[in-house]
Amino acid sequence: MSEFDHVQFLKTLSSEPGVYRMLDNDNQVIYVGKAKSLKKRVSSYFRSNITDSKTRVLVSNICNIEVTLTNTETEALLLENNLIKKYQPRYNILLRDDKSYPYILLTNHKHPRLAFHRGSRKVKGEYFGPFPSAGAVSESLRLMQKIFPVRQCEDAYYRARSRPCLQYQLKRCSAPCVNKVSEDEYAQQVDYVRKFLTGKSHEVIADLIAKMEKASEQLNFELAAKVRDQIMLLRKMQEQQSISGNFAEMDVVGFAHLNGLNGIHLLMIRDHKVLGSKTYFPKVPKDSQEQEILTSFLGQYYLAPGATGRIAKEIILPFEIEESDALGEALTQISERKVSLKVVTRGERAQYLQLANKNALNSITVKQSTQDSINKRYAQLKATLRLDDINRMECFDISHTMGENTVASCVVFDSQGPNNKEYRRYNVTGITGGDDYAAMEFALNKRYNKLVDEEKIPDVIFIDGGKGQLGRAEQYFENWPHTKMPLLVGVAKGTSRKPGLETLLIDGGRKTIPMDSDAPALHLIQHIRDESHRFAIAGHRNKRQKQRTQSLLEEIDGVGSKRRQTLLKYLGGMQGVKAANIEQLKKVPGISPDMAEKIFNHLHDKG
Repeated sequence: MSEFDHVQFLKTLSSEPGVYRMLDNDNQVIYVGKAKSLKKRVSSYFRSNITDSKTRVLVSNICNIEVTLTNTETEALLLENNLIKKYQPRYNILLRDDKSYPYILLTNHKHPRLAFHRGSRKVKGEYFGPFPSAGAVSESLRLMQKIFPVRQCEDAYYRARSRPCLQYQLKRCSAPCVNKVSEDEYAQQVDYVRKFLTGKSHEVIADLIAKMEKASEQLNFELAAKVRDQIMLLRKMQEQQSISGNFAEMDVVGFAHLNGLNGIHLLMIRDHKVLGSKTYFPKVPKDSQEQEILTSFLGQYYLAPGATGRIAKEIILPFEIEESDALGEALTQISERKVSLKVVTRGERAQYLQLANKNALNSITVKQSTQDSINKRYAQLKATLRLDDINRMECFDISHTMGENTVASCVVFDSQGPNNKEYRRYNVTGITGGDDYAAMEFALNKRYNKLVDEEKIPDVIFIDGGKGQLGRAEQYFENWPHTKMPLLVGVAKGTSRKPGLETLLIDGGRKTIPMDSDAPALHLIQHIRDESHRFAIAGHRNKRQKQRTQSLLEEIDGVGSKRRQTLLKYLGGMQGVKAANIEQLKKVPGISPDMAEKIFNHLHDKG
């Protein structure tokens, strides 16, 4: 490793604000930092009396430092977090959650629709949120569907209706698509939704009570009962979501550290309601300080691209951080409203902080308990298979129907359990239908034929099947070009095919590995095998459904791939095409009256 001449570098370093990037011998960014004074901050790394072991290790790996000057400390803070996200340096604290937060969207159509939304805001309408998880949005939409009969269907499905759908029968939609509700009544329900989502549920209840009383006076008892049910559901939902507090908008950040694991729990309060909460487990270099961990989390969480909508007016912190003023200024600048970061010791906010801290500690306990269970299973499996270590396992399965639409799956488990990002499916082609042995060879070839990174070679490969599949897999590995050779294990189902009666095969099926039915290692193998089976079946079903969808339209003379796509897109899928009458088919771009009649007759003759 080449020696970095820090003395010469510091002589030319500016004292202005900016961002510095530390690089190693391979020219990889290993740390990104920002400073009010670059010279003062970078110089601190090269003092002779550094006691922090993490800093000493970092400095020993520095081969070069690059800097970018900025006008202000706020600009440096924003740039720092963008670069951390870009380079993911190994000595930075990393927030491993890059998903954008979900919102509820109320479109501005003639008959507005309620929908789940994540990502850029290209669709015109009103956005409510953010919500802490997709589940929180789905639950809110489900509950609102019971209270406010506003449509939630896709636009293509809505346009294609000629009669009310099942949601109308269930009283969860007022069917504006077929004029089952007046324009004024639908607009009123949309207004109720808008008020409810902006925290004005008390106004909604007051309006509904007045509406119910008026209906009763007019002896319209059916409407009065309907509105009464709406009020009862709304009050029930309000009880579930409301908090006994006075704060309309606030994020409460809890922090806990236990057995080397750090948890940050975020409690989100919007419009006097708890939208939900979530615990984060940042990737933390050894010997990192709590202040540093919290500061990095806040920067990466709130300053991420597209994160403006998640910034609360008030952020309650578990303890003081040096950069709270600079961070508050940056958040105020990008959200275009005053944002304050506070530490509180008493009152209502302190109670919420105590709750957030408690949740952070509980989440760590649960995570470590789960990890302890995983570690126990891995340890027993290593002993059973007589391996020094198991860092990566893969499992293959084949799924088809009578030899058609064959799909092979490969699932990956690492030391943390399932690694979903590494899962792969392969559409098996060029083999005789139903030949599982050839399908297995096809999948192995697809998976490993172009493998370059030896770190991706698994320690163990499980083959879901008996001697035949295992034998074919061993044939594939006879000419294996890499130094590392995975252990091949066949997982054969017992005669009754019940869990716990599996037989583990090695050496081409000539040897078996005895395992008790309640052994933790066997539970881990069952988990891997079941996951590969589930993943293969899901891929096979998708392929089969796609083929069925296309095949009916492909049978019609004159309907090519472009017309098929237009029909499916315009009418909201195959169900919409089947449900459409001739007049609706005529409205599809590129479909003539004669063609519409031909499509209708073909689909209905075919049943």
